[in-house]
Amino acid sequence: MNGIKSPLNEEEKIWQQEHRFVIGLDEAGRGAIAGPVFSAAVILKSQDFKIFSQIFKIMEINNRSLRGFKIKDSKKLTPQKREKIFKIIISHPYIEYSISSISEKVIDNINIKNAAELAMLRCILKLDIKSPFLIIDGNHINSKKLKKMPHKLIVKADENIFSCALASIVAKVSRDKVMEKLAKKNPKYFFEKNKGYPTKQHLRLLEKYGPCSVHRKSFLPIKNQCIFED
Repeated sequence: MNGIKSPLNEEEKIWQQEHRFVIGLDEAGRGAIAGPVFSAAVILKSQDFKIFSQIFKIMEINNRSLRGFKIKDSKKLTPQKREKIFKIIISHPYIEYSISSISEKVIDNINIKNAAELAMLRCILKLDIKSPFLIIDGNHINSKKLKKMPHKLIVKADENIFSCALASIVAKVSRDKVMEKLAKKNPKYFFEKNKGYPTKQHLRLLEKYGPCSVHRKSFLPIKNQCIFED
């Protein structure tokens, strides 16, 4: 990386506190009105940032800002770049990851925030790591089980913390693939284009056809409609 300082500032601070396993967490699909919510967890298994230089380049990470490194918002990366990074992540020898999803039916029962946190907890359990330290995107968590684990809440972590940015990409790419499959089963909603988010097109189609079985019935504007497709 041409002698520049490491972009893994937050992870390095935690590593220096003798927390060996730092897990970056993020979710995708929280703002959608259809389909599951996905969470992903990422562990960097090396403290040598040069090992991840290929990903840095694609993500357009640089240290030109006076505030230090800035990660391009993973949600603003092109789908092609996200897919390219995703493929690197799942095959990278120094990255460990896990993915979990919660269905729209469970979301309706426990609410979206609790569902996203449940997915995060399942991701952590899948990794089967003793004494992990969590970096979570946001400023508040409800889950008592997550609160009991050593953690740090950081607003916009997916834009500023490398491991969380990777988790954001893993979660989003994974969810997008599911929504593309649901689009084939429910073609009139064009989920492959709007991925279940309340775009103008989606809302027009929802008004025209009503909700289908994968719409979140507890979300506006769906919960005010009384007819659901099987």
